[in-house]
Amino acid sequence: MSKDNVLYRVCHFYVEGFRSMTLGKVLWTVILIKLFVIFFVLKLFFFPNVLDQKSNGDKASYVAGELTGDRVDR
Repeated sequence: MSKDNVLYRVCHFYVEGFRSMTLGKVLWTVILIKLFVIFFVLKLFFFPNVLDQKSNGDKASYVAGELTGDRVDR
């Protein structure tokens, strides 16, 4: 890649900026830990997978019932 390439200059800008950060690395680490907690831990404990408890035929009827509002099988 030549150094006149726009993509190269943009990547180089962000890499050098992140390399020279001191407090920013700690803040990014905190952000990534919070995202992990939000998307992984909370999903495990508060959003159970209902479809794993049903057989293949029941899965289709359950999803169709949820989409149409006909919640017969709960």
